[in-house]
Amino acid sequence: MKRIMMGTLIGVTVFASSVWAKGNSPFNALPEFIQGDIAQTTYDGITDDLLTAGLGASGFVGSAPVFNEPLAPTPAELRRLAIYNNYRALVDTAPGGGYGTFFGPSVGATGEGRIAGEEYLAFMTVPGSNVPVTVMAQVPESFDPRNACMVTAPSSGSRGIYGAIGTAGEWGLKKGCAVVYTDKGTGTGSHNLETNTAQRMDGTLTGADEAVQFRADLSDTARSDFSAVWPDRFAFKHAHSKANPEADWGRYVLQSIEFGFYVLNEKFGRELGNGKTLITIKPKKTLVIASSVSNGGGSSVRAAEQDTQGLIDGVAVSEPNVNPVVDTGFTIVQGTGTAITEHSRSLFEYTTALAVYQGCANQAPAIRDIAPLNVLNATAVRENICNSLASKGLLSGAASATIDDYAIEAQRILNEEFGIQPEQNLLAPVHFASKVAQSISMTYANAYARAGVEDRVCGLSFAATDKDNAYAVRPLTPTEEAAAFATSNGIPPTAGVDIVYDDAAGQPTALPTSVSPSSSQMDYGLDALLCLHGLALGRDAVTGDALTGTDAALAAAISEGIEDIRATGNLRGKPAVFVTGRADAILPINHTSRPYYGLNQRVEGAGSELRYYEVLNAHHLDILNQFPGIGDRYVPLHHYYFQALDLVWERLTNGTELPPSQVVRTTPRADFATPLAESNLPVIAAQPANGDLIRLVGNELHIPE
Repeated sequence: MKRIMMGTLIGVTVFASSVWAKGNSPFNALPEFIQGDIAQTTYDGITDDLLTAGLGASGFVGSAPVFNEPLAPTPAELRRLAIYNNYRALVDTAPGGGYGTFFGPSVGATGEGRIAGEEYLAFMTVPGSNVPVTVMAQVPESFDPRNACMVTAPSSGSRGIYGAIGTAGEWGLKKGCAVVYTDKGTGTGSHNLETNTAQRMDGTLTGADEAVQFRADLSDTARSDFSAVWPDRFAFKHAHSKANPEADWGRYVLQSIEFGFYVLNEKFGRELGNGKTLITIKPKKTLVIASSVSNGGGSSVRAAEQDTQGLIDGVAVSEPNVNPVVDTGFTIVQGTGTAITEHSRSLFEYTTALAVYQGCANQAPAIRDIAPLNVLNATAVRENICNSLASKGLLSGAASATIDDYAIEAQRILNEEFGIQPEQNLLAPVHFASKVAQSISMTYANAYARAGVEDRVCGLSFAATDKDNAYAVRPLTPTEEAAAFATSNGIPPTAGVDIVYDDAAGQPTALPTSVSPSSSQMDYGLDALLCLHGLALGRDAVTGDALTGTDAALAAAISEGIEDIRATGNLRGKPAVFVTGRADAILPINHTSRPYYGLNQRVEGAGSELRYYEVLNAHHLDILNQFPGIGDRYVPLHHYYFQALDLVWERLTNGTELPPSQVVRTTPRADFATPLAESNLPVIAAQPANGDLIRLVGNELHIPE
């Protein structure tokens, strides 16, 4: 095939995209959505590789790789650290937790699990948006064109292009499949508004006018004026692209598949001698599984719903972030519990509720002393939040009500009024300490509203802060910024950048240590969190009054943005598997996997091939299992995600029926020092007991206790 080499840098070959497109056929013509050049790198599987960046399985349990020049890391160094951090963010690599036994690069592989092959990186866009989205195809050396397969790996959370390397990436590469990734419009792209510095596709920094992952939509004058008032602030792609990227997550995944077919045909196609290339890797003869976890899983689900070309054969996802269309025609009942009628709440609504009430609920007597790592939430701040909520009338009680009473009420509100499963209560405190709900609330408020960094929604912004100076704003150090591509998860707090409450009493301060204008004590910037919750509710969260002015406009824009991301429940009859942990404390199952399954059964009926496996004693972030108090209570959901992929693979290749939807009853290792064994992790049963079946019966989705 004729290609024009534009340059070679440290083993990376860059080709001019305009030349790649010339004279080629469909699926062998450069897709119009690709912007700029494609960078290709070949990895030998010895010194460097596709899966572990040369670290091997043992490298993921060792210390983080370092840069030779901290102020000027090379693209290869940034890639290595990014893969190390992204793998370890989603997979528990601690001894005894299953790594190296049930999952990991070396399991089912030779030696350290390094995988040779080629990697292709590019920017793409979707119609109507000019925000760069990174897309990548990895083709392992073991790829067999005669038995072609492909796995999608959109990033989880707001992570960058390597965000799914340890999940869909590992499974697909070890299977010999091409793996196609996308940062789905979120990613690590950050813009230093003070210096105008941003990240190139390879993670290196530039202040020049060239292709970067993201720059805020501000003129130089507007940016300078903003920085004069709000110095040292950052804009992030997910929050501030003004694009509501989630609305296009499905399209990004479908485009990544098209990019994958283009790459495969460029690599394996045969020239016909007339300037054209014969397509040898065809969608009809290629097994394509849409996959990934969390936000990435939700992206693949949306892609399957939107797949009018028949590119996707099956779906296997874990804990997917899906916001299903609200269908009040069915209820959800666990065991003999009360029917849940108000399911399918949006991510923004239940997350802002967690941001407001969880800090106080952390003090509830039933959990405060036994919840793992609750010690990270200062008792004084917990009590301050309770008092502030009570003073605003959001927590009720007698005149003699105590902090315990308020905390119990806060927990009740989350469980009963917002449908958050009680099984998540023990893990919610560590998530609050990790600022999960707070960061999601801020980022998604901006994204759904298509707001810019200059709007400072609810008086919040992003900047580094100084713990030695009351957490006031400071410049991010050059060393921190140089590493940001490899250390950022795309949603502050991350890579040294905090959430800052600009309207805090006294001065702009990191949100956790801030004092609200309506308070005289450190209350975690409760006024800002209530503002975000009010935008979710569409009314003032304290008084219940209608919003006015800017807040009313923002709430309307957010509501519209949420409607744009609702999932239809129609998977077009594709074999599909969802696995979700019942104790998920980030994406509550009564608003995600459970109602999506119920909706799908009503939409597709007998034609549905979706199976839902709800895993007991499993949650959202396996990485937390490395800590005592968590690892001895919970099992790795990651293990069941790989089972889901295996089941879909067998369905597509051998016609094996998918097991019925069921509750999977695991047994945690009560002793943290005892490694997980097969007895802890029963397989998803081909013929589960009747008492374990998940079924939609009439208008009730029945979930066994």
